[in-house]
Amino acid sequence: MSNPRFKNKHHAILFSVWKGITSAIGLLFDIRENYTILCTMSYLDNDRLKQIGFLLLILFLGVLLFLEMFTFFPGFLGAVTLYVISRKWMFRLTEQRRWNKSLAATLLLVLSFLIILLPVGMLVNMLAAKITFAASHSTEVLNSLKQTNARLEQTLGMGLLTPERLQKLQEKITAILPGFLGATFNTLTTIALMYFMLFFMLVNGRKMEESLYEYIPLKDENVERLGKEFNTLVIANAVGIPLIAVVQGIVSLIGYLIFGIPQPFFWFVVTCFTAMLPVIGAAAVYVPLGVYLLAVGNTWQGVAILVYGFGVVGTSDNIARMLLAKRIADVHPLITIFGVIIGVSLFGFIGLIFGPLLISMFILLLEIYGNEFVVKRRELSTKKQTAKHTD
Repeated sequence: MSNPRFKNKHHAILFSVWKGITSAIGLLFDIRENYTILCTMSYLDNDRLKQIGFLLLILFLGVLLFLEMFTFFPGFLGAVTLYVISRKWMFRLTEQRRWNKSLAATLLLVLSFLIILLPVGMLVNMLAAKITFAASHSTEVLNSLKQTNARLEQTLGMGLLTPERLQKLQEKITAILPGFLGATFNTLTTIALMYFMLFFMLVNGRKMEESLYEYIPLKDENVERLGKEFNTLVIANAVGIPLIAVVQGIVSLIGYLIFGIPQPFFWFVVTCFTAMLPVIGAAAVYVPLGVYLLAVGNTWQGVAILVYGFGVVGTSDNIARMLLAKRIADVHPLITIFGVIIGVSLFGFIGLIFGPLLISMFILLLEIYGNEFVVKRRELSTKKQTAKHTD
């Protein structure tokens, strides 16, 4: 049970971290007072003790800031992602064409808004209108679902929705609107913060990268590898995944128009979003849509959309991945699956992109750690064995 003295879980965590740090500092000063131990453990000299204590203080403040600002973490990830995508254009404008840094950064911010955020915002707005309508007319939606479920039972001999599921669905639909409005406000705040950070990242890009290169405690070759592979991972997750989803959405839209599906552009938007889901992908749209058309008696449309979905839309996904694999890194399906699960839980919808990116970065850091420290120890062990045999 949580301690009632603390207002929330974060305060309890910070108190535990602070107790651990103070205990560690006390232990270190006890060691310092013991001159005999200090002499036998020469690496714990006065400067090293100061360094460790200072690092513990930095760690405490870092944990404090991270816990209190975690809500804005998606904005930071978005700023880093857009910086990686636009940095080469920034350097080209400022270093080759001699543009003013603030002017060049402002131009890139406007272009990123028009090219990326505005189309995405229009798609989300179209989808949000349908969600709002469904939430405000939940009774009509449920009646329509009951009728569709009854037709499925008559046609296919099986129903998808039980009365208990319909009741739970009604409760969820009613609760959608308040949560959706709150999510919209949080998204606008995140976007504003993202652009605020991105502007200063672009203006101070060279200085920021030089500082990171200087202070990252790794060998030069590993720092360079970290930069190159991080750039590749960002492009693969932030550009590759949405681009493949849009390709599948466009191919699906062509099918919706050919076969006369009602509201084809709405289903195009839904297909674009579901295509970013691992394993299921665009099938989460065209399979239920085909089954529904079969249930209401539109047999040829239902069969056509299912055949088109599995045959053409599925093939377009494979072709798009094959063509993009030459330009961007191919993300392993397991990384995508677990990344989406973790990312959506942490950040909501944008976790579809940031989740796989975080897991890919975690694996990359493990590889660099092995190259930086484990290899060193193995080399040192080999040298010691060689020296013993020589002696």
